[in-house]
Amino acid sequence: MKWIKNTALILLLVGFNYQLDAQTEQLNPSEYSIAQIAAATAKGDLETLEAALQEGLDNGLTINKVKEELVHLYAYCGFPRSLMAINTLRDVLSDREDRGIEDPTGEEPISLKTGNKYEIGKEVLAELTGVEDRPTAGYAKTVPVIEVFLKEHLFADIFKRGVLSFKEREIATVAALLTLGDLAPMATGHIKIAMRLGVTEPQIFQISDIVETEIDEKTALEGRAIVAALISGEPAEKNTDDYDKEQLYPRGERIENPAFTGNAWLNMLVTADEVNKNSAGVVTFEPGARTFWHQHPNGQIILALSGSGFYQEKGKEKKILRKGEVTKCPANTPHWHGASPDERFVQIAITSRSDGPTQWMEEVTDKEYNDK
Repeated sequence: MKWIKNTALILLLVGFNYQLDAQTEQLNPSEYSIAQIAAATAKGDLETLEAALQEGLDNGLTINKVKEELVHLYAYCGFPRSLMAINTLRDVLSDREDRGIEDPTGEEPISLKTGNKYEIGKEVLAELTGVEDRPTAGYAKTVPVIEVFLKEHLFADIFKRGVLSFKEREIATVAALLTLGDLAPMATGHIKIAMRLGVTEPQIFQISDIVETEIDEKTALEGRAIVAALISGEPAEKNTDDYDKEQLYPRGERIENPAFTGNAWLNMLVTADEVNKNSAGVVTFEPGARTFWHQHPNGQIILALSGSGFYQEKGKEKKILRKGEVTKCPANTPHWHGASPDERFVQIAITSRSDGPTQWMEEVTDKEYNDK
């Protein structure tokens, strides 16, 4: 696979740094077992799963934590894998009881009985990702009900059951997705969430190690390429290069909003509040990076600070923006903006929040981006 070959050097460099840190940053025993159980469940390797369950209980996992993980995993591995894993757990618990081992039952799960499940799920997803106004994904546009199931069932019914922390759930999810293979977009998204919740780079690689040594070497190679490609880009988020020294404003934090194609950074200069409804932020787009189509209830003003950028309103020709140029976007007008293919673009975006937040739409296709 091409993308694996192209990440060979990244794997070597990132892997070297990982080895330096691995001795000091390891998953704790219960987290390690959570990853083991998830990987074995996803693979359907019941012999490995049985050993992982025994070790997990020995490592301090309560019976209800293990049960909850297997419930959680059905959302990512499917009912057949989950049910086979639960049957294996039943046999393991019976064996341990016969041997006189008394495992603690642990915290009981809770069920949502009141509230709007869709809104609850939306809040959970925002807490996991740090992004409140997510654009509608392509799959949701094709089959809208799947978005309802994800919000109401996965992120409300399942994630709000307790017993497992969000961090533990993401460790299980990452292990399962890396084991299943060929799921790079989903695996990347959940690795980002896991790291946001406190899972470190060496710990992510440790999960990949579990998949390689105990489950499947082939899918582990794919998983390592995904992890390396993601982690290798992180040093670019630090404001220590010569580029930042040349700019009027530092570029700030990397934007994690999924409504951006490519890498972009935000330095929020003014945040809207009850007194001043306008926000102002410096956005730095790397070459080729751009927003999705979107609109603002009160419009927007864009001031070009450096580089070469694009701006386009729906149904109109694309404009080229260069240093010192200003463009005004009317209210409720679908548009996008970003960098040219060969040059970074830095802008200040001034946006009124009086009548609500930005409304995100579909992705700007490569054809739309490249059309003149």
